[in-house]
Amino acid sequence: MKLKNTLSFAALGALAPLAAFAQDAAAPIVDKGDVAWMMTSSLLVLFMIIPGLALFYGGLVRTKNMLSVLMQTTMIAAVAMLVWALWGYSFAFGGSTSPFWGGFGKLFLAGVTPDSLAATFTDGVMLPEYVFIAFQMTFAAITPALIVGAFAERIKFSAVILFTVLWLTVVYFPIAHMVWDGSGLIFGWGAVDFAGGTVVHINAGIAALVAAIIIGPRVGYGKDNMAPHSMTLTMAGAAMLWVGWFGFNAGSNLEANAYATLPMLNTFLATAAAIVSWSLVEVLVHGKPSGLGAASGMVAGLVAITPACGTSGPIGAIVLGLAVSPIAWFFVAKVKIWLKYDDSLDVFGIHGVGGIVGAIGTGILLAPSLGGLGGDDFSMGAQVWTQIKAVLVTVVWSGLASAVLLYVVKAITGLRVDESAEREGLDSTSHGERAYNM
Repeated sequence: MKLKNTLSFAALGALAPLAAFAQDAAAPIVDKGDVAWMMTSSLLVLFMIIPGLALFYGGLVRTKNMLSVLMQTTMIAAVAMLVWALWGYSFAFGGSTSPFWGGFGKLFLAGVTPDSLAATFTDGVMLPEYVFIAFQMTFAAITPALIVGAFAERIKFSAVILFTVLWLTVVYFPIAHMVWDGSGLIFGWGAVDFAGGTVVHINAGIAALVAAIIIGPRVGYGKDNMAPHSMTLTMAGAAMLWVGWFGFNAGSNLEANAYATLPMLNTFLATAAAIVSWSLVEVLVHGKPSGLGAASGMVAGLVAITPACGTSGPIGAIVLGLAVSPIAWFFVAKVKIWLKYDDSLDVFGIHGVGGIVGAIGTGILLAPSLGGLGGDDFSMGAQVWTQIKAVLVTVVWSGLASAVLLYVVKAITGLRVDESAEREGLDSTSHGERAYNM
């Protein structure tokens, strides 16, 4: 299938897998602007985690658990970075021809030096491998941190850390390889995931749903007041997520060129549309829009456009943003209640469902007639089916493996704090301090 503007399908569907590139006879070009942009993008994604996600989640829990959420998010990011350097980068992009994992070739970053290079999307244009490692490391750091919202206010800190290490190893690294490495199973199908709809959001969202079901609801769920303790912090955190997301999406172009402007613009437009859409739903249902709804719509729009941001036209991005919020709202406000699972901060409803909508929508919005970058021989039906297959593999792999890993962690450390500790709050019982001293 040919795509417009001479972009290869690999360029649209992956983050420059190291195993896939071939060097021309000419000396590779390392552009200082690309390097500067990718270093900045890596910092923007870090900004999404700390303080963005930490404050977004922290404001949504009760006062007595604010510090615990900040600690869980911070420690997950730190542990994930270490795991990524020691074996994660190798398992994802280690050069193996396996369709499922990258092998042992880059364990402990073996063979990586300031002079080693990674491919971008333009023949002959390269990045220092260290900056590619750093950029991908931030993706690995934020994905398990997203899962925190599913079991907030009731899980053991030791269980969080152990689950993070196991989940990254068994779930995240193989999915990243399958989707973004040139030898990966899903990559080979031709599925498009520009910046992580399957790898990050569906992956985390499904794990979150499984965790919420296995760990069980919070003490007093459905009876006690569990409203967010600070919408101010949540709105501030959501705003930081939106800013940082430009590193996530536009940075996934891997070059500071004209093509990076498309995911940048789409990240503005889809998010704006989703905020408006969620607020309109609330007006129709409740008679007034809420700050929580606006923040939820903001994240839902960001999630949905992530896989499509580099291939959808701007108007398509608006349509996707308008479409995702009513669907995500329905799962958050209705399905969760009907099925009686306690996904504390709606990770599945927003990230899982939003990611699925975005991943499948990517196959539709690739159509040239809708402003997408699909070529003259583009087949919407075939591409949508490919996207669905990618979603199904991610759902099954993440769901089954996450369930097994949660029971492993339960056997080793236990999953939940005891009821008295949960009632008192995890700030004092797990960390010996409080976010707020009254």
